[in-house]
Amino acid sequence: MQNNSSSIAKKGNKFTNTSFWRILRWIPVAVLLLADISLLIMILLGGMAKVTAWFLLHMLPPLLGLISLIVVVLYAIIRRRLNKAIVMTGLVSLLSLSPAILNFVPVAYPASITSTAPSATVRLPANAPLKVAWGGDRLEVNAPHIVVPDQRWAYDFVVEPYFTGSPTLTDYGCYGIPVVAPADAVVVEAHDGEPDMIPGMDTINYQSPKGNFIALKLETEIYLIIAHLKPGSVLVIEGEKVNEGQVIGQCGNSGNSSEPHIHIHLQRQDPAIYPINFAEGLPLYFRDHDGPPMPEGGVRDENGILVAFGATVQHIGK
Repeated sequence: MQNNSSSIAKKGNKFTNTSFWRILRWIPVAVLLLADISLLIMILLGGMAKVTAWFLLHMLPPLLGLISLIVVVLYAIIRRRLNKAIVMTGLVSLLSLSPAILNFVPVAYPASITSTAPSATVRLPANAPLKVAWGGDRLEVNAPHIVVPDQRWAYDFVVEPYFTGSPTLTDYGCYGIPVVAPADAVVVEAHDGEPDMIPGMDTINYQSPKGNFIALKLETEIYLIIAHLKPGSVLVIEGEKVNEGQVIGQCGNSGNSSEPHIHIHLQRQDPAIYPINFAEGLPLYFRDHDGPPMPEGGVRDENGILVAFGATVQHIGK
């Protein structure tokens, strides 16, 4: 009986040391590959699956890759030898770490302007001459927006004088100018009561990044968001129908804003349901003005001074 028991134990140990562990040591690389392939499939599917995958890509593969890489290093130090599974896990871990660069280097959300539909063509959101601080389809001219799905083709408009660095709101030409409805639409959200931020400094408002804003539903069932309005200036309410050119508020500096400006973008999903950043951005064009349908912006630092090199456009229609 002892000999039989000893034989069974040896067979059990042999199984543990061979078949079981051969399978087990491939699990980390399998998990990494499954995560990477799943995200790739979600991106190819498009829609909200793609939006979700874009945010997961920033975090999930790098996190799994880091954990797996630590395990590989510890295994190599303790066992002082490598095998195919460990080498493969290490290589895939390094590959999985690469999306971490998205957290430090701006990369455009992968959406093609030619294949993203529908788009909308509307009038400018104000009658004053508007400098395009940020806007367009390229990273160079729309850096703050283009990395986020819902703001892929967003605009920031300012009015002379701008970039003054002054802490006084009235030192900025955009502050208080009337903001108008860019098209006939229905108000789906109208939020007021957020204070203006002190201009001239980088302010991050996590609680209310849009500040005071108005969301408009166009006839084509897509949504315009106009943000950073002056507190107390919102003139419309939810459910109200507005006409193109109707004054709906005033430019302010509420929310996540460093100086008074008008932010506008177009998205597919209802902003009353989907939170900021988590929606599909759509191409937005303008008509009845003295510039191209998609005027480009751009800001550069010249010896510590911010210079806007984008277009200046003004509404010239009715």
